[in-house]
Amino acid sequence: MKLYTKTGDKGQTGLIGGTRVSKNDIRIEAYGTVDELNSFIGMLSTYPIRDEEVSFLRQIQHNLFTVGSYLATDTTKVSLQDASILKSDTIEQIEKEIDRIDAMLPTLNSFILPGGSQTGALSHVCRTITRRAERRLFDVNEIYSIDNQILIYFNRLSDYFFALSRYFTLENEGEEISWKTHD
Repeated sequence: MKLYTKTGDKGQTGLIGGTRVSKNDIRIEAYGTVDELNSFIGMLSTYPIRDEEVSFLRQIQHNLFTVGSYLATDTTKVSLQDASILKSDTIEQIEKEIDRIDAMLPTLNSFILPGGSQTGALSHVCRTITRRAERRLFDVNEIYSIDNQILIYFNRLSDYFFALSRYFTLENEGEEISWKTHD
């Protein structure tokens, strides 16, 4: 099988189930944003970080592929495959990881600006892409019902990347940059 199929040359792509839709269909925009997030997580995992963090990031990447598969399935034509359904304990796992990281951090007394360290800043990029993906998911949900677990997962995922950004910044002896209002 060739890498290129030429089936998308006229601005359409196929969903699982055979339905052809425009490449700017809301579902394609949603799973494209999820894919973008996955790519940035892949970049973050190449930085010198602990194996435990890389392992959890890989788990998130697998979950994002699951969500992408879910979004790419036309459930009016075919049933979801098991591989397209998030495991029931996915939200609990990310909440435990957020709590683990947060327990190591000082109390947050102000809003912080993205930055402070390379890994911290890249975690903020992942957080903001997660928020955009979440907005796209809610757009899709207005037209095609999405499993509530996916919506909750993305809300927790942005919290995870916020906690991770703080952790990486402090771990790398960076300094959190507090937001200062104009005087």
